[in-house]
Amino acid sequence: MVVLMGLGIIYLWTRFHKFRCMQRYGVQHRFLSWFLCLVPLAAIGLLYLINLFTVVIVVLHLVLFWVLCDLLGWIINRLRKKKIYPARGKKKKVRLTPYYAGIMALLLCAIYLGIGWYNAHHVRKTEYTFATEKDLDGPLKVAAIADSHLGITLDGASFGSLLEEIQQQKPDILVIVGDFVDDDSLKTDMLEATAALGRFEAPYGVYFVFGNHDNGYYRYRDFDSKDLRGALVAHGVRILEDESKLVDDRFYVIGRQDRTVPGRAKASQLTRDLDQNKYIILLDHQPNDYAGEAESGADLVISGHTHGGHLFPAGPIGAWMGANDRYYGTERREDTTFLVTSGVSGWAIPFKTGTFSEYVIIDIETK
Repeated sequence: MVVLMGLGIIYLWTRFHKFRCMQRYGVQHRFLSWFLCLVPLAAIGLLYLINLFTVVIVVLHLVLFWVLCDLLGWIINRLRKKKIYPARGKKKKVRLTPYYAGIMALLLCAIYLGIGWYNAHHVRKTEYTFATEKDLDGPLKVAAIADSHLGITLDGASFGSLLEEIQQQKPDILVIVGDFVDDDSLKTDMLEATAALGRFEAPYGVYFVFGNHDNGYYRYRDFDSKDLRGALVAHGVRILEDESKLVDDRFYVIGRQDRTVPGRAKASQLTRDLDQNKYIILLDHQPNDYAGEAESGADLVISGHTHGGHLFPAGPIGAWMGANDRYYGTERREDTTFLVTSGVSGWAIPFKTGTFSEYVIIDIETK
């Protein structure tokens, strides 16, 4: 990544110098014109105020768009058999053509990442309806959220506002499928968000499973997993770790520990002693055990973790590599329906170019 960033910055530096204004200025002030080309690079560097990953994403996307536009410009130039960018002379007058490829690269990248910014920061509602032959004693409405990663696009206050929107859907139950916080989330945001969960009104309550980031990898945030657990429990959130809960004698909710936890129980162990005539909802942060979960007899498995692909083409590439059983949407295996949500936010990167942020409303009805 360091090598790519270094090469990308050098490439962009040379591209900025191809603009007509820099070419004209460079006739009399060669070295100063090159120095001035560092100004737009410094402007990109200000994105470090968000985080380092934002700078990396902007630079790499801009390089990609610029390479493609330069290639297109070269092809057009060859077809027209005309030099688009004449060589610059020291004293003789040179007719300079506008650098259309650079203008197009900046415009396309700004539009593309602008849409990605919007997709990451504006959470949509995605609805699903599933039918079952099991008797649910009436329809069941489940609200599911995952991957809030508090701090990148959602803080404690905006998370609370999102819950107020979900509340208007009048779900019977709210499930949180992991990565509620991140390694750099602030304790103030965590406490404000858990308090909002405590205010959420659902007849069957709020259920929570841990994701790979909830326990923290690098231990540099100002709270630990013990503080998170304490705040969740204090606000009435039910944490499930390789546990099942029979809800109102109507259906089961099972919460699996994250696959990064050594020795977590198999899905079949968690369903072995359950009444298979009742509907079983299984929460598993990472969608990586579809075969075992289909064999377990679960009716619905809800996951997050993938962020729906987050940045294109990460989703399709991950699916091709087999990184996850699915990166977004639904799939049916045997008698089990699998659902992967793109989540209400994502890790570290404030753009979503391969998907969008969402919360999920699931209506389950008896046939």
